[in-house]
Amino acid sequence: MRIAIVDESGLRAAILEEGLREAGFDDIRIVPPTGAFVAQLERLAPDVVLMDLGTPSRDSLEEMLAVSRALARPIAMFVDQSDEAMIGAAIDAGVSAYVVDGLKKERVKPILELAIRRFNAFSTLRSELDEARAALADRKKIDRAKAILMETRRMTEAEAYTLLRTTAMNQGRKIADVADALITATEMLGGGQ
Repeated sequence: MRIAIVDESGLRAAILEEGLREAGFDDIRIVPPTGAFVAQLERLAPDVVLMDLGTPSRDSLEEMLAVSRALARPIAMFVDQSDEAMIGAAIDAGVSAYVVDGLKKERVKPILELAIRRFNAFSTLRSELDEARAALADRKKIDRAKAILMETRRMTEAEAYTLLRTTAMNQGRKIADVADALITATEMLGGGQ
């Protein structure tokens, strides 16, 4: 597992690195949060990012958001002090673990594991949500296509669905794709609902 440590303080980065090495991790890269560090992180392609920001500013949190969007990886963030606004901003930025005043080398491994688990759980939820949205969109297309067939060909709902399904099977396509094609063709011909 490749781990990137983003920290402007060499001392804090050394504490994190030591804790990781003692926990059995050896592919560790330290990246100072200066210049084009997001691009550098993208090139490194770490599995997990640990950020120690000390006392983060709004700019630091904006950088976190950029890192989170660019990498889509678990991120654990260590800070010396915090408030509700910072916690909210960190969560919005995609931070998987937000640790206040907890930089001790023996805590690094459990925090890393927590960040990975929370990231994976959130990714699973996001994937399920995307699938549910796609299924709902497909269902709406199929319902609209059935309504078009029912109106234009005077079919029952069951007959319209059977026609869509048979056409999809004969063409080796998904029913939603056939429904979408029917809707598009109907709109082009000036009909539809």
